[in-house]
Amino acid sequence: MIQLRALVLVVPCLFALASLARAEAPRVESASIVQEGAGWTVRALIRHPDSGWDHYASGWQILAPDRTVLALAEITHPHPDGEPIREELTGLQLPEGVDHLLIRVRCTLDGWSARFYRLDIGTQVGVTP
Repeated sequence: MIQLRALVLVVPCLFALASLARAEAPRVESASIVQEGAGWTVRALIRHPDSGWDHYASGWQILAPDRTVLALAEITHPHPDGEPIREELTGLQLPEGVDHLLIRVRCTLDGWSARFYRLDIGTQVGVTP
């Protein structure tokens, strides 16, 4: 009886852990920044295991080091089969003295990722992912 009770408690936990292992947060794999005219262009390569219209990487934002949102872009459709998502934001204005930016991604199911990608401006200028 005790073994059956333990099994009843353990099995749901194993299923929960398996679903967590499959759920991967959206992430920025690489990013670059280049000055173009009066503004800056940020390019990002984003990864997320999109599974369809119910669960896909749906947006990304660029933040100042103090986490002030500088720009937000929507991703308008899923990218199936682990296809990399290449995104670009142009005309970005940077606050005075900023030496790096933070980028994070949102998915339709889990919302904004807790993980930030740090883009150092001085070392990344002109590099394209």
